Amino acid sequence: MRRFHFRLQKVLALREYREQETKVELGKAIGALTRIEQSIADIAAERVRIGNQQCGPGRGVAEIVAFDRYVQRLDSSKNRLVADADQARQQVETAREVYLAASRDRKILDKVREHQAVEHRKEQRAQEAKLLDEVGSSRFQRQDRTET
Repeated sequence: MRRFHFRLQKVLALREYREQETKVELGKAIGALTRIEQSIADIAAERVRIGNQQCGPGRGVAEIVAFDRYVQRLDSSKNRLVADADQARQQVETAREVYLAASRDRKILDKVREHQAVEHRKEQRAQEAKLLDEVGSSRFQRQDRTET
């Protein structure tokens, strides 16, 4: 009996490799977005901390101005990071679409391979049944010849 051989196995392997590459790229894009979002959260926490310290007793005008400038710098950093986060979200969506397309391409070949494997198994079973029938009928014929 011959083994099952999928003629498009190399193409399937290439598609699996491409899917893995696009999965890694998607992971990188999500990681970058997560880092940006974490930076935004850190800035927000720092702004709250500074806001609580800014109005404390015994603060001079110079310290209040310094706090105000620091808060402005935090706000401008936050605004820049929000813009970066929007761009990173777009990159994540693009990477996700590419990954889904690569995954869909691989799944199509997987289904073709599975279908061919099922057909191969059916053919193998039919050949085995035919062989067993031939063996059984030849044995029966030999018994008839020896009895007569």
